[in-house]
Formats: sequence, C-alpha cells, structure tokens
Amino acid sequence: MSGKDYVEKDYYKVLGVPKDATATEIKKTYRKLAREFHPDANKGDAKAEERFKDISEAYDVLSDEKRRKEYDEARSLFANGGFRAGGGPGTGNYSFDFGDLFSGTQGGGGSGGIGDVFGGLFNRTGTRQAQPRRGADVETEVTLSFEEAVDGATVPLRMTSQSPCRTCNGTGAKAGTTPRVCPTCVGAGTVSRGQGAFALSEPCKDCRGRGMIVDDPCTDCHGSGRASSARTMQVRIPAGVQADQRIRLKGKGAQGERGGQPGDLYVTVHVDPHAVFGRKGDNLTVTVPVTFPEATLGATIEVPTLGGPAVKLKLPPGSANGLTMRARGKGATRKDGTRGDLLVTIEVVVPQSVTGDALNALEQYREATASDDPRAALFRAAKGA
Repeated sequence: MSGKDYVEKDYYKVLGVPKDATATEIKKTYRKLAREFHPDANKGDAKAEERFKDISEAYDVLSDEKRRKEYDEARSLFANGGFRAGGGPGTGNYSFDFGDLFSGTQGGGGSGGIGDVFGGLFNRTGTRQAQPRRGADVETEVTLSFEEAVDGATVPLRMTSQSPCRTCNGTGAKAGTTPRVCPTCVGAGTVSRGQGAFALSEPCKDCRGRGMIVDDPCTDCHGSGRASSARTMQVRIPAGVQADQRIRLKGKGAQGERGGQPGDLYVTVHVDPHAVFGRKGDNLTVTVPVTFPEATLGATIEVPTLGGPAVKLKLPPGSANGLTMRARGKGATRKDGTRGDLLVTIEVVVPQSVTGDALNALEQYREATASDDPRAALFRAAKGA
C-alpha cells in the first residue's frame, strides 16, 4: 500500500463509526462486521472477502491508540490543505508528486521525507492481509467385498480431520480479540530465503505458515484456529476399482482457512477375495471342472457368472486340461461403463475310483487305444536333442 492510498482511506467510514468513537465502540462494531463478512460464513463470495479485508485493515489501525493518532494527524494534514498541488511561488500552493513525498525525494533530499516519518506506521499495518490457506489432505481406508469392487458401491466413511475451531470461528484468538498480520511474512505465510542465484520459499517460522499471529489465544484450540472433528461421509467408490488402489476425492478433505479451498480425500481400497471368482484387470476368472468324456467328445457346459444368470459355453471335442474360453461382457465394469470378459479355464476331473460298467468301459478304451503312445513324441524329441 502506498502512503497516498493509506491517508486517503477513511477507516472510520469502513467501520461505520464516527471519528470520535471510543475504543469500545470500535471493537464492538468490528466484531459485528467481522462475523457478518468472515470468509467462512460467505464461502465463494469475493465481495464479502474483500469487505472482510478492509474491515480488518481499518480495525488494525483504529484499535491501536498510537496508530490511530498518527493516522488522524496524517489525514488532517492533507484535508486542511497543508499540501496542495498546483500554483506557483507566492500563491501559497506548491506543486509536488505524491510519490516523491512518500519516497523521501521531495526537494532532492533522497531520504528523510514524510515517507520516513510514516514508514513505520505503514509497515506495521502490513501491505496485505493474511492469504487464504488450503485445507489439509486426509487419508483413510475402506474394505469392500469382491462384488462391491466390481460393481461399485456407496460406503459410509467416518473420518477425523482438522476443521475451524467453533469457539473462535477459526481465528485462533480468544473471544473479543483478533489476530494480527504477521510482520515477518506480512500475511503471506511464507518467506523467501536467498540461495546464491535462487530464492527459496519456506513457511514463516514466526507464524508457522498461518500468516497471522495470535497474542491472546483461544482456550480450546490454543491459537491454532483448528480443532479435531469427526464426521461420517457417504462416499461413492467407482465400479471396477482394483485392490489396493488409491482413489482421490477432490475437495473432500479438511476445510480450508480464511476462505481457502478444502483439501482432498485419499481412499485406499482393500478388496476381500471371492470363493469362486478371481480377477485380471477388467476381466474376471473362474475355473470350471469338466468330465473326461466332456473334454474328449465335446459338450455344452453351464458356467456361473458374478451376480447374474449362468451362461452356456460350447466345449470343443478334444479339449485339453487348462483350456481357457471367453464369455464376452461378463467381467468387471470399466471406466467407460462397458464390461470386461469372464475367462473360463476348464479342469478335467479324474475320478478317484471306477467300478462296474465304467471300469469295463475304460478297460475296453485302453485296449482300443494301446497303439497310441502320447509320450512317443517326447522321447523322439529327447533323442534328437
């Protein structure tokens, strides 16, 4: 803020109090306006945020007896025509540049101008108000059933995070008091530190990155302006989520400070295994037992699906153990709403014991295929090696 801007601002008008208002009247009016225009009570309202900044700036000056006296004297100096532009010698009016006046160069001095006189006052009020601060990110975990992971689910999540303290409305200051702009970082919350040709930005140590300093802290949050709060949210987990996948839910984390944006919520998803089905990406897997005659002669077999009716697949004659077939569109839901496939692997079942007609039939089959040696090619290959 330039010196000209400073003296031209009517802080009494900003607060709506007369120039002879007492300190008690100023404080009472400020508290009423601060509650009305606080960013937390007017989320997304840029005009209210700007009004709150003006109110805070005015109170910062008028609440301090010394600063108020200096401010009144400075405004009186200019209002009474002590310095007026235009005219010439002998007229009583002098031409000057406001920038020269406050830069201390008026009259060619280079220093020692009125800017030096009021410089301390301007610096104490700060060149900017404390900036909005984004809320912290929150991490949590959830365990879904296999079916919920495939189809998606809305689950309740109970979370504990930091939110504005209800006692002090997030200011960190005791009731009846207000924090002041940190003089070190001038409300930015960060300071720059030179490193050769570079400047590194780091959190301000004096205000711990808040941009504000609390002289009389709130008894509940001890000046931090934050308090732990528990809340339950209904969170939609998208269909097709993978086990141990980390999902980001924008704006569902801790609330921000001074109108800052909320943080994000990160949910790590765990998935319980299924007794029948497995998963490979967007595809589901299942192993289906078949008999020796079905694998040898071919057959139409029924295959279960996840949460739906069974499907029929045609098993070709001479199917080997471990053959995988595909049931289109019976897998997990993809991001675009389509579904993957169900991969069906057959497993030829060998009976533990065979008796009666089945035993006789197998004996006949063995005699009929005695000349067919399935290991002949193996030995030929071994000899050739």
